[in-house]
Amino acid sequence: MRGAPEQRAVFERFAKKYELLQADVMRRIERSVCGCDYGATSWTTLAEARIIRDMLALEPRNRLLDVGSGSGWPGIYLAEKMGCDIAMVDLPRAGLRIALDRAKADNIAGVGFASVADAAALPFRSDWFDAIFHSDVLCCLTEKLAVLTSCRRVVRAGGKMVFSVILITPGLADAEYERAAVSGPPFIAADGAYPDMLGQAGWEITDHRDLTADYVKTVGHMLHQLESHADEVGAVFGEDDAAQERARRRAALDALEDGLLRRELFHVVPRA
Repeated sequence: MRGAPEQRAVFERFAKKYELLQADVMRRIERSVCGCDYGATSWTTLAEARIIRDMLALEPRNRLLDVGSGSGWPGIYLAEKMGCDIAMVDLPRAGLRIALDRAKADNIAGVGFASVADAAALPFRSDWFDAIFHSDVLCCLTEKLAVLTSCRRVVRAGGKMVFSVILITPGLADAEYERAAVSGPPFIAADGAYPDMLGQAGWEITDHRDLTADYVKTVGHMLHQLESHADEVGAVFGEDDAAQERARRRAALDALEDGLLRRELFHVVPRA
């Protein structure tokens, strides 16, 4: 996964973006849109993070793995609210550094490990974690089944995994599928349906929710904020990159409103 040129380009873009999202205007926009100010690149809102916290239902000294943790949202929030220990892995080093700095500044005791690591080959022993979480990560990776299988290996019997993912609406005609693929995250296309891949990886679905309606609102709110603060955002990203960011958000919103994209939440447990 690390060697593919297009995947490498995405990682480099994310690494640069994590730094830029720490700018004051971007954190103000994030607070308005998502209710947090970590410089997050996923679409998890504060309201959704609270739902995830309740789904995970972890206790102090339980171990949580945040895959593709980025700058620490909402993993650090979850560790704080549940008092659990959290390990964070991602490929861009910049996001992990920001996450560790944030955990230190907020005095979050449970953040004890962060590593540059491939989600398809997690560097942990088997049966180690009580729970795993990832937010809109699989739609930005090519080896989706390998990631789900790697996660299954490191979670203990009786553990769980909660994750959100953006996907192409099933059953589209070829032209609509192509439009959805270019309007969504960089590697949104999947070789199979997520329920099928989860089964192949050894997971059983216990809860499956459609988040699309809330996602439409969040993307629309983000686009409005980017347009309303265009001069400030342009000063951070550069005018051309800021314009491209608005165009990407507009394309995603149009595809969502036309029913071409979805966002879903899964709660799964190891299959017996």
